[in-house]
Amino acid sequence: LDTHILVYFSGYFTFTGGKDRRSGLILTIPLCTEQTSMEELSSTLDYLLGIPSDKCKARGFTVIVDGRKSQWNIVKTVVLMLQNVIPAEVSLVCVVKPDEFWDKKVTHFCFWKEKDRLGFEVILVSANKLTRYIEPCQLTDEFGGSLVYDHMDWVNKRLVFEKFTKESTSLLDELVVINESEKSNQLDKERPPDCNFLPSLDPETVLQTGHELLSELQQRRFNGSEGGGVAWSPMDDELLAQPQVMKLLDSLREQYTKYQEVCRQRSKRSQLEEIQTKVMQVVNWLEGPGTEQLRTQWGIGDSIRASQALQQKHEEMESQHSEWFAVYVELNQQIAALLSAGDEEDLVELKGLQQQLSDVCYRQASQLESRQNVLQSAHEFHGTAQDLSQQLDGLLGMLCADVAPTDGAAIQQTLKHLEEKLKSVEGALAGLREKGQVVIDQMSNQTTWSYGKEVPIENKEDIDHIQGVMEDMQLRKQRCEDMVDVRRLKMLQMVQLFKCEEDASQVSLWAFPSSSLPCKPHTCTHIRLGDDAQETKALLEKHKKFVDVAQSTYDYGRQLLQATVVLCQSLRCTTRSSGDTLPRLNRVWKQFTVTSEERVHRLEMACSFHTAAEKVEQGDLPVEMEQETYEEVEMVGKTLLDRLTVPVIFPDGSEQYFGSPGDMASSAVHIRDKMKLVEDRKLTLPFSCQTALFDYKQCILYFPTVVFLPPQYLQV
Repeated sequence: LDTHILVYFSGYFTFTGGKDRRSGLILTIPLCTEQTSMEELSSTLDYLLGIPSDKCKARGFTVIVDGRKSQWNIVKTVVLMLQNVIPAEVSLVCVVKPDEFWDKKVTHFCFWKEKDRLGFEVILVSANKLTRYIEPCQLTDEFGGSLVYDHMDWVNKRLVFEKFTKESTSLLDELVVINESEKSNQLDKERPPDCNFLPSLDPETVLQTGHELLSELQQRRFNGSEGGGVAWSPMDDELLAQPQVMKLLDSLREQYTKYQEVCRQRSKRSQLEEIQTKVMQVVNWLEGPGTEQLRTQWGIGDSIRASQALQQKHEEMESQHSEWFAVYVELNQQIAALLSAGDEEDLVELKGLQQQLSDVCYRQASQLESRQNVLQSAHEFHGTAQDLSQQLDGLLGMLCADVAPTDGAAIQQTLKHLEEKLKSVEGALAGLREKGQVVIDQMSNQTTWSYGKEVPIENKEDIDHIQGVMEDMQLRKQRCEDMVDVRRLKMLQMVQLFKCEEDASQVSLWAFPSSSLPCKPHTCTHIRLGDDAQETKALLEKHKKFVDVAQSTYDYGRQLLQATVVLCQSLRCTTRSSGDTLPRLNRVWKQFTVTSEERVHRLEMACSFHTAAEKVEQGDLPVEMEQETYEEVEMVGKTLLDRLTVPVIFPDGSEQYFGSPGDMASSAVHIRDKMKLVEDRKLTLPFSCQTALFDYKQCILYFPTVVFLPPQYLQV
């Protein structure tokens, strides 16, 4: 083809698209002065004659041999070659002669002589007379016609057509072979597919070229000029270019569609094989090195630091697994995509791969999570154990320290602090037991995958360690709890000691006869003697009750002081106040007793005074008793007045007055008023009684040792 096109391109033959008057194609042969190879001319002519259809060939050809630039012998050779190649197809040969160059007689005679042998008519004609045989519109401008023809454009389009024809034919053959081979592979599945057998040309490119060529042909511009002018097709519908291109395109599309399906099947098969390979890589690693890593790292450590180190190793192991899990996610997505668009024959295999991959990954992820949970629980357990140990150490330090409280409030605060510490320890121990049990349960349920089945992991040593830690903490807590009980008892005794000391001090302060102490209002300040006998008796009764209360308080104070001594002996400490409190309490009690007795005497005298005075005031006494009653009132009143002015003398020689001088003066005034009333009453008695009383008193006054009156007289 290349040789023909090159020769044709050089100008040997030309199908200009013109037609003779019989509608036969016009073949133009431009000759030159250079020597022309007959073999090339013959090959080119064979190629060109293969382009028109049989119908077109049946109408014959008109050949224009342009010999104006050539020699006669070459023209003759070309004419004879036409006789040898296409005698039946050639109907007329027009030899365009140069002006006055050849011998007309010779040349005419020669062609005429061999007319019968040639089989077609040969005429010699000049270029300006060629229109006698062919219409001017069917001749190009070089022969005086008006037919538009672009030889280079025709050559280029023909090259495209020939290239497409060659490539499409070759591509079709290759696609047929590939499709048939793929069909055979599907029938014989044990036969390994030839995945490297690919077409040598790109089907898309060839199809695009064919569509562009077909578009040109359909627009009747296969050999036309694109620069304007009349649209021109040298072969028109008589040439088979358009049907050939359409036929090739149809065949090519059909085979290319099959090839695309083959490629899709190949891609799916390749993708499936790649997925199988990656799945097996993931499965083999997870069941091999991954499982081995988990099998060799099941400890929990014996401290929080060791647990942290194991957690760090586990994180590194998880990082390695994460890379494979990422591959698993990608593979799972690819498998899901294939399942949604896959064939029924691939569904079972894909689902099997997906299930196998999911089982292995989920099992490995579950073991990783279980391991992570165990390490996290162990870390929390060791952390709680460490905190509990520190709390127990702090509590033990408090219990071992000496207690030197200053008062009961400080003891109560210390005791409260101890109780809070102990409660915190109990809570931490309960949390430790809970976390320890969680770790034990998780470790008891741990399994590993070996030889296609789950195998329990032996964790007896770690479980024994957890239980040992919990038992040790329980024993330490029990020891601290016992020590807290002892310390609590001691502190309670100290609180009782301080309470006893405080109460004993209060007893002493209550009864101390100082002007600034609470006992003064009850003893030294009780100076009222009452306005009458009834009130005085009430005051006396109230005083007796007060004395009873004081006696009970004194006895309670002595008991407290005795308990203080016992507590000090039990606590092996010295009391702060019991050494001087008991002597002070005894001293105060003696002072209180003297004061109380003086108060009783005064109240009793006041009661006698008011009783006698009231009898006199009532005036219902017998005459013989009135004088005696008057004397009694006068005598008791004076005695009472005298006693009010006398202080109380304590055993230690100190003195104490009842109330202020003003208070005593008020009581004395009341007594004197009573005595004056009695004296006034006495003056109202009959004269005889007064004389008798006067004589009797005079006798006693002037003859105290001489006159002895008989009892009868005294009674009268």
